[in-house]
Amino acid sequence: MRIVIFEDEHVSRFLPLLHFKPVYMLTTGFKTLYEKFYARLGGETALSCHLRRYLEPVYRQTLPIFYPHNGSADILLVNGRLLCDEASVDIMTVNLPEPGQCLMQGDDMVFARISSEAKHIRTELASDLIDTDALLSGGERIDVEGFTLLKNIWDPVALHPLELLRDAESITLGAVLGEVSSHAALENPDTIFVAEGAQIKPGAVLDAGSGFIAVSSGAVIEPQSVLTDNVFIGPSARVRTGTNLHDNVSVGSYSKAGGEIEDSIIESYANKQHEGFLGHSYLSSWCNLGAGTNTSDLRNDYGRVSIVHGEDKVQTGLQFLGLIMGEHTRCSINTMFNTGTVAGTSANIFGSGFPRKQIPSFSWGGAEHGFEPYDIEKAIETARVVMARRNVILSPEYEAMFRYIASVELGGKRIV
Repeated sequence: MRIVIFEDEHVSRFLPLLHFKPVYMLTTGFKTLYEKFYARLGGETALSCHLRRYLEPVYRQTLPIFYPHNGSADILLVNGRLLCDEASVDIMTVNLPEPGQCLMQGDDMVFARISSEAKHIRTELASDLIDTDALLSGGERIDVEGFTLLKNIWDPVALHPLELLRDAESITLGAVLGEVSSHAALENPDTIFVAEGAQIKPGAVLDAGSGFIAVSSGAVIEPQSVLTDNVFIGPSARVRTGTNLHDNVSVGSYSKAGGEIEDSIIESYANKQHEGFLGHSYLSSWCNLGAGTNTSDLRNDYGRVSIVHGEDKVQTGLQFLGLIMGEHTRCSINTMFNTGTVAGTSANIFGSGFPRKQIPSFSWGGAEHGFEPYDIEKAIETARVVMARRNVILSPEYEAMFRYIASVELGGKRIV
């Protein structure tokens, strides 16, 4: 049996977050969905990954890519939007579906077993996105419930507090192995983890009285920083002097955090190191927030937050939602973002006032004069410089992916 984590036709719901990655590389808690699969299965069950073809050259070295014409075993398809839990593991390892069975939760295909003899379906698996309706039309529908799948672009933020606690089950809390200054304060050390190679500088406060705090290897917590209640700092990340991280914050590897941050996810290699507030937000890799940038995550009337996604205004049902920002996007100093702002991929945002709530990918501008297309050559050169500053080379494969995404997003038309 081959287990294949797949992307389905609902990927578009998560753009711009998925321009540069498959859906199972989204983070909620402090692990990606793929890492949750790997952790729950214990690394003993072989996983393969289906993804859009333009992503494959970049991820070939880091993910076990699925090739549908290789091998003769049955295939168990697993939706990449699934948050793997014990019930999911049971389906994948013990109570396997029968060949041809499709386990459906509402309109979502959670699992489907493809027989080794179904050659026509194996051809379908070579598509960029799996057409679950086509699979279901040739299979047996089994209705299931109780599984959690990402369904909307804001779900990683909405599910983040609970997922942080679930992910923390894998941490050896109470182990303080790194370098902790005698002038730092650790409140309730039984729920604190400081990895070997981490540094906690003088005056830093780690208050885990109502949650957990985890600081990974190579991370640095600078003087007078305050971390409280369910905070995860990834490998080689840096928390700048005077930072206030409280209530459900995860900072990815090699990222920089500063100012005030709450209930937010910061992916790896992102920069939010200056003063300013970031709340209930998702910041993708290679993003940069200029000094004094602030996000609103609560409407003045305390109502439910809406976003503009594609051509539609969508009600999220959430009272708190700040900024959702795609990769390689940056904003200038003192930028102000409204509640429920979705900023696209590789945008450059500047100027006074609040920019619109939907900021186009590969755009350049701000609230005062609007947005125009961002020249792709300048965008790539900026990305090359930014990545080199973190000792990451922009490879030919990455550049080809970058150019493909830009060509699709811009389409040769002016952004209005």
